[in-house]
Order: sequence, then structure tokens, then C-alpha cells
Amino acid sequence: MNYYFNKTIKGTFEEVIDKATQGLKEEGFGILTEIDVTATLKKRLDMDFKKYRILGACNPPYALKALQAEDKIGTMLPCNVIVQEIEEGIIEVAAVNPMASMQAVKNEKLHEVAKEITSKLEKVIEKL
Repeated sequence: MNYYFNKTIKGTFEEVIDKATQGLKEEGFGILTEIDVTATLKKRLDMDFKKYRILGACNPPYALKALQAEDKIGTMLPCNVIVQEIEEGIIEVAAVNPMASMQAVKNEKLHEVAKEITSKLEKVIEKL
């Protein structure tokens, strides 16, 4: 089982970020955090790095179910989605596979939530 789902598409980096954000919204996710890895590496290490952003996506009703099922699951939230420029005009979007993440947690209620979130994230990636 892969720990992520991914798709490579054509477009500008910002266009793909917008598409991914919109797709997440359509599946009930909001973006809680956005980490510009490129800017962070430049600022902290004075290193040039490809365009790479991490979107911390959260679906509040499912996050609540997960937290009610397993109070330490917050260590694995939110669901990360990355957008990276492979080359100019070629952008990859990848999302964490919650089922892979949850294999270490022995909690059937949590596994049901993970199945549903996995399905939603797969839809987001497929629709890009």
C-alpha cells in the first residue's frame, strides 16, 4: 500500500494550487496550514529549491470523529497534500493515504474514518 496518491498535470504552479484547493473544498476540506517549502529553505538555509508547497487539509466533521475515536490521532492531523513543480508547466500533486498512516493504530472506529477520508482524497487527486 502506497503512503500517498499522486497525479502529474500541466499548468502553472499557482493554477494547480488553486485547482487542488478547490478540489479539496468540494470534498469538505479546508486548508489549515500552508507551508512554502521553497521560501523556507531560501530563508533558513539560503538554498534555492524547486517550487514546493505543503497544504494541511482538514475535513472538520471527520477530524472530530477521528479525535473522538482516538485522542492522540491529532499527531497525524491535518492530512498533508503537496504540490511540487517537476519542471516548468509540469506539476505533481500528492496526498497522504490515511489508510497507510493508520495501519499502526489498532482502532476499528478510526479505520472507518480513515477509509472515508481516503476515498475523499483519492477523488480530489483523480479529478485534477
